[in-house]
Amino acid sequence: MIKKYQRIFLIVLDSLGIGAMPDAEKYGDANANTLGHIWERVPSLQIPNLRKLGLGNLCGKQDQTLGCYLSLKEKSVGKDTMTGHWEMMGLHVKEPFLTFTETGFPEELIQRLETEFGKKIIGNKSASGTDILEEYGEDEIKNGRLIVYTSADSVLQICGHEKYTGLDNLYHYCEKAREITMRPDWKVGRVIARPYVGEGKGHFTRTANRHDYAIKPYDATVLNLLKNQGYDVIGVGKINDIFSGEGITETHKSQSSVHGMEQTISIAKQDFTGLCFVNLVDFDALWGHRRNPEGYAKELEKFDLKLEEFLKTLRNDDLLLITADHGNDPTYSGTDHTRETVPLLCYGTSMKHTKQLEEQETFAVIGATIAENFTVDLLPHMIGDSLLDCIK
Repeated sequence: MIKKYQRIFLIVLDSLGIGAMPDAEKYGDANANTLGHIWERVPSLQIPNLRKLGLGNLCGKQDQTLGCYLSLKEKSVGKDTMTGHWEMMGLHVKEPFLTFTETGFPEELIQRLETEFGKKIIGNKSASGTDILEEYGEDEIKNGRLIVYTSADSVLQICGHEKYTGLDNLYHYCEKAREITMRPDWKVGRVIARPYVGEGKGHFTRTANRHDYAIKPYDATVLNLLKNQGYDVIGVGKINDIFSGEGITETHKSQSSVHGMEQTISIAKQDFTGLCFVNLVDFDALWGHRRNPEGYAKELEKFDLKLEEFLKTLRNDDLLLITADHGNDPTYSGTDHTRETVPLLCYGTSMKHTKQLEEQETFAVIGATIAENFTVDLLPHMIGDSLLDCIK
């Protein structure tokens, strides 16, 4: 029996942190504040619908609001996409994923990949996706080599030109790399296929045919529980990749964050019972890592317009949750994620209260709330306490 809401929409604004965590100094992020610093750089930021749901009040504004809103700390170690999303769904990640930011990948791993692929590997360093193409794209085209690189995240990324390498070949290389990097001392969280097009420097463009090959969650999540009980679990954007398909009943790949919201609006106009879990990655990938606060602000404004459209589709038995998985302060040094608290905005047309709730110690309150709504019992290894009674 459904306890309160028939449909829950969980939208993750990838990297929208709202201030440094108490332990942020350990991560080199003591003064990080993604949204706060964007607002300082772009004081004209227009996000009336997010502010109506309480986001401004979490950043020191004094807005008239609807629904309930609060901030969340991250209990797990790290500050990456998988850790944040897995914790939302009940997992306490105690060991950080491996990164190779400072050194590149070990020579032994590179040699193993070259043997498997039958191609010479170039790159092997931490770089932005656009910079690595400018530096090595022509080499790949002319000499049939393959670009492998990493970032501040726990990732091994392989670039492949859609015309000269071919998408199917690129995906095959990534599948092989995923198998190889399951070795404990090479075990990155994700292997990512990074296809691109263009014929020379200044003209290379990454396409929407990216594909992530993530390791599976180490234990069951709330998504598994929902699916096992017959509920719909619809993933939009990177969700299916982040959970390696575990607990997902239907998936929609997005070409952009705006497209992801358009897909979500379309799903909201259909009948289903369960969870629609959405990741909007452009905030992080296009603007946070590239340290572009103005671009980030414009992306937020684009989302806010789509949010207004989405809110009109909500039914009386729907619950909307908007949150983030980590920070990525575009005014900060380097290109890494930042260890920050995140917002949680809760809204439904049937909610009776408008208030700010007490800050919570884990993102896992989200999964616990969803589980209680659908009368699904958490498993012993899962963390988080439900907020369902607080957001009526």
